Amino acid sequence: MKPLHGKVALVAGATRGAGRGIAIELGAAGATVYVTGRTTRSQRSEYNRPETIEETAELVNQAGGQGIAVQVDHLEPEQVQALIARIAHEQGRLDILVNDVWGGEHLIQWHVPVWEQSLEQGFRMLRLAIDTHIMTSHFALPLLIQNKGGLHIEITDGTAAYNDQNYRLSLFYDLAKTSVIRMAKSLAHELAPHHCTAVAVTPGWLRSELMLDHFGVKEENWRDATEQEPHFIISESPHYVGRAIAALAGDPDAARWNGQSVSSGELAKVYDFYDLDGSQPDCWRYLVEVQDAGKPANATGYR
Repeated sequence: MKPLHGKVALVAGATRGAGRGIAIELGAAGATVYVTGRTTRSQRSEYNRPETIEETAELVNQAGGQGIAVQVDHLEPEQVQALIARIAHEQGRLDILVNDVWGGEHLIQWHVPVWEQSLEQGFRMLRLAIDTHIMTSHFALPLLIQNKGGLHIEITDGTAAYNDQNYRLSLFYDLAKTSVIRMAKSLAHELAPHHCTAVAVTPGWLRSELMLDHFGVKEENWRDATEQEPHFIISESPHYVGRAIAALAGDPDAARWNGQSVSSGELAKVYDFYDLDGSQPDCWRYLVEVQDAGKPANATGYR
């Protein structure tokens, strides 16, 4: 019996990247997984990438779960409300909610002070990163708390410890990713009386489709990208954070993580899971001890 057989998950923002990896690994553990996003085979979002929610659902099926693709713009309350009503009607329950909606890479203005930034782009980023997560939680959590042991995951970039000590690209990006961590802490307080759990989880340097395209490599030959960026040696596939979420979802004592901010690398050491290449990359420790310390790229002891 697969550990998540009979469980129902919603991965909001599962078109690509971490969301796709999480959906696949929840499926591999036996879950029924609703995968949402704006890009379908007949319509692309402003992000203008080729990956689709239908592809993600098919990959969930191939992994051994049941994938159900639903086109949703998580900034539109009527669409989110209709999504949750559908899950309630079709499944009668929701056990795992993963807030991974993002899609703001094209809006980042790297290391540009706020007075030189586009307010339109900055506020759009905040809406995509924060408003979508709040809206999805607002409509989904009444269904989640109907059963004890529900798990709510906020996907972000960076741990609380790292983000507290480091400037993250720009005021808007910094605020977006740090707000999500705080959101998990607040939700943990609200979910605890219902015996449900909220955790902020970050992947490390993610080998998303966008990142692989940036370096002109595929997952199969990703190490070739270290010729352009040596520290890419610490990168991880989207399956790694997916396995982190599946491990949390299958842990009967997941409440011990309530309100915490953790990384895929930290959880790998606790739950003993591995990335596709059999390694356990610990990106955030590497960033502090190697990259930020100005040392040459060397992942020995970090994966």
